[in-house]
Amino acid sequence: MSPGDAPAQALDEALLPDGGDREHAAASLAAVRAYGPGALAADVARAAADLDLQHGPAGEAHLFTVDPVPRVLRRAEWERLAAGLTQRLRALEAFVADAHGPREAVRAGVVPAAVLDTNRYLTPGLPPPRRWIGMAGPDVVRGADGELVVLEDNVRTPSLLAYALAARDLVAPRLIEDLAAPHASDPRRGPLQQGRSSTTPAPVREAAVAAMRRMLAAATDVPDPVVAVLGDGPRSAVAWEIDRFGEMVGAPVVLPSELTTRGDALVLPDGRRVDLLWRRTSEERLTDDDGRPSELGELLLGPLRAGTVTVVNAFGTGVADDKRTFPYVEDLVRFFLGEEPRLRSVPAYDLGDPDRCRAALDRLPELVLKPRSGSGGHGVLIGPRADAGRLERARAAVLAAPGEWIAQEPVALSTHPTVVDGALVPRHVDYRPYAFCADDETIVLPGGFTRVSLTEGELVVNASQGGGGKDTWVVG
Repeated sequence: MSPGDAPAQALDEALLPDGGDREHAAASLAAVRAYGPGALAADVARAAADLDLQHGPAGEAHLFTVDPVPRVLRRAEWERLAAGLTQRLRALEAFVADAHGPREAVRAGVVPAAVLDTNRYLTPGLPPPRRWIGMAGPDVVRGADGELVVLEDNVRTPSLLAYALAARDLVAPRLIEDLAAPHASDPRRGPLQQGRSSTTPAPVREAAVAAMRRMLAAATDVPDPVVAVLGDGPRSAVAWEIDRFGEMVGAPVVLPSELTTRGDALVLPDGRRVDLLWRRTSEERLTDDDGRPSELGELLLGPLRAGTVTVVNAFGTGVADDKRTFPYVEDLVRFFLGEEPRLRSVPAYDLGDPDRCRAALDRLPELVLKPRSGSGGHGVLIGPRADAGRLERARAAVLAAPGEWIAQEPVALSTHPTVVDGALVPRHVDYRPYAFCADDETIVLPGGFTRVSLTEGELVVNASQGGGGKDTWVVG
């Protein structure tokens, strides 16, 4: 692959402009080339099939594509990112609590009142949990300037961690014969065995399981709580992952239809009372727009009001995940923490603000437009790639309901060498690190998951729209 193959303006994560390997990625690329990109991709795909690594709801599920070329991050950069993510989560936790309480951020003019007054994710009338945010998985991107910035915060039910762990199990052993090999000078060792401390990733599965369990233990005062994982069953796009989460924390995976109430208690099919529910369902609200309980609300509102069950992540965290909140997150860091943000946001504009709306509509062909409640990349308009018809339809939609939209400055998403038809070619990537909040500690897992578009030039990397994933290493 030559630098001329990369899309214009996109920085490549692993290759220099002259086509040489970047120092931090050289060992992993050498290992991929030594193995053979096509052979490596085929071996990883067969192993993924053996795991039945499916993504998508029943009837639409497909084998998730794990690209075998790992993305490598320098440890110093990852540590800066982890510190910035920890800071950001502290501010978002404070904001969610404030939104359900005194609303000091509104009174101080940091966030417009309309952002909360129209927020679908507020859960008034429920006892506040010990923590609102238990797990976070923001979408982070690198633009042409080389800086990592946050595209979305994802503090409701972030997904794909189990796929990240599977990618590590599928890719790393094929490139590293022995992570524990003690002699870096041994000539029998392959490209990634030379200098293990600076070129190979640390194991992450054990750290992930420990972090999950610490998060759950910290969410409740109940000693030795009965835990259940709440899923959607076959209609979930990540049913495979939800089953793995249950295995990792030693808890049953249940559907809402399998739970019942006994007085104010939530009860499992075996009769045990649930103390802690880790929700992985796509139904993220307890009431509909008219305030009537949803099916999930009918089941959970009584136990939640009585305080007999704790839910992680708590209902209400969507206040921080609402796209209309996103443009104000850096100011929320300053307001709640009195600190400058260590991790920046992609510049974004709340189109519920008339001045911002007018300015954005004037620049619509230059901006990215996102529906307030959208997910999975659906409904996103990339202005520079939209034709006149799409732009006019988007303009009409914004004018009809400006508070339902935000605009973001476009980012020339970085690329990474990816195996397509046996060859290494550039494909756009983003990055999803994972953090778990336990008491006053935030545990950020080293690595995380890189999502990759498998189509040339495509900027939407979501798995629901055909994207794949890469194992992500932190080295150095």
